[in-house]
Amino acid sequence: MSEDIRPFTIDIPDDELQQLRQRIALTRWPEQEPVENWDQGAPLSFVQGLAQYWLEQYDWRRCEALLNSWPQFKTAIDGLDIHFLHCRSPHPNAMPLLITHGWPGSVLEFRHVIADLLDPTLKGGSPDDAFHIVAPSLPGFAFSDKPSAPGTDVERIGEMWATLMQRLGYTQYCSQGGDWGSAVSQTVAMADPEHCVGVHINMVVAAPTNLDDLTDFEQRSLAKLQYYNRWDSGYSNQQASRPQTVGYGLADSPVGQMAWIVEKFQSWTDSEKDGVKNPLNILSKDELLDNVMLYWLTNSAASSARIYWESFHDTHLGPLETPIGCSIFPKDIFTASRRWAETRLKNIVYWNEPSEGGHFAALEKPELFIDEVRACFREIR
Repeated sequence: MSEDIRPFTIDIPDDELQQLRQRIALTRWPEQEPVENWDQGAPLSFVQGLAQYWLEQYDWRRCEALLNSWPQFKTAIDGLDIHFLHCRSPHPNAMPLLITHGWPGSVLEFRHVIADLLDPTLKGGSPDDAFHIVAPSLPGFAFSDKPSAPGTDVERIGEMWATLMQRLGYTQYCSQGGDWGSAVSQTVAMADPEHCVGVHINMVVAAPTNLDDLTDFEQRSLAKLQYYNRWDSGYSNQQASRPQTVGYGLADSPVGQMAWIVEKFQSWTDSEKDGVKNPLNILSKDELLDNVMLYWLTNSAASSARIYWESFHDTHLGPLETPIGCSIFPKDIFTASRRWAETRLKNIVYWNEPSEGGHFAALEKPELFIDEVRACFREIR
């Protein structure tokens, strides 16, 4: 495989889009849930409504044009062709920023932040806050290759991303991510401490400590963790143990794939309105379906799930000495306290707890996310 950096353009054949519409139209539906909320998962009425929009009104070519408006490339790293966005700032002193998504996200999580990160002066900001953006698709996700053998865990991905940044010619850069991107951003710094000079994460996973002396924040965080383990972690257990099995149903049913993903956007976003959480309170139907399409069109249900199988069993992140900033959005899956985080993150240079926002912060609250990233890396530049 070529290690050259090759331009890449997305062009999905019309017959694939037609086949998708046929599959949606032929969906066999389950009965309605016997509860009046999302407690048993995505409600039938919500999924049917979104599926009808997908079938009758959704326009993939609009999303395809958006993706193709960014410079996209592929390059082979460790035998896998990796898809990535590489957008250069108009400001020559911009900081290179490697930004990584997670599951069930994609590079489309950054659709509302790329332009302003590249050029802060668009909205009256300082060119000193500018970034060059490198946003790869994780192995097994979207247009990156699917690993054909075990071994692609977050530590290996960190090494791959370090290779990518070196191949692009960046001798100093920073790393950012949430969800799996949070773990990968840290493993990049561990793999390449000479060149990765700073990290920002918007999901901090840390073991609770000081259980006999919990603050109010820590008590709420512990309750959130207990809720997740009891009610919200089934997808994770399945993907960490039997990703191939769950892949058959998701690869065969677009509505199944959509419900599997969108339910997490309901659960993990800051989307409550009038006492009801609904992802459409914070995101549009197009934003939800655009992301789903990157899984469906590339048949990535099983391959994306395998990052759980690869990384949950043998990966144990050690202490990180690289300067790091942490933004704790209140509706994220986990909300660690600073003293919990400091047991492993040894050089925290920025810490903030915004008053709103959830797991998909860049997509939900783009301006707030941008402010957090800029504030963090002002401490590191």
